[in-house]
Amino acid sequence: QAQLVESGGGSVQAGGSLRLSCNAPRNIFSTFSASDMAWYRQPPGKERELVAISTSDRGVNYGDAVKGRFTISRDNSRKRVLLQMNDLKPEDTAVYYCYQHRQDGQTFWGQGTQVTVSS
Repeated sequence: QAQLVESGGGSVQAGGSLRLSCNAPRNIFSTFSASDMAWYRQPPGKERELVAISTSDRGVNYGDAVKGRFTISRDNSRKRVLLQMNDLKPEDTAVYYCYQHRQDGQTFWGQGTQVTVSS
């Protein structure tokens, strides 16, 4: 079983919304809650970029392109991190990846989920 399992991608028209979910089924509670969790994306033909990060001490930060439209949240009891994406634009089209940076320095990537926004 994978360390990180993403879901919630799909196709939507511009202005629509999607919610991505990343679950960490193999984590124990303490490992997940002490981790920094993030979402990255890789648009077609471009490099991977940071979308949003939720730190273990509940800090959050966003990439400039998504500020005010996307919201990252986490539920440590469910070992899950969510990305609510509103007012989607065609330039948000990308493969979205969940990322975990554990307290012991280990890092993990999810398999990626495709988000396609049509104009």
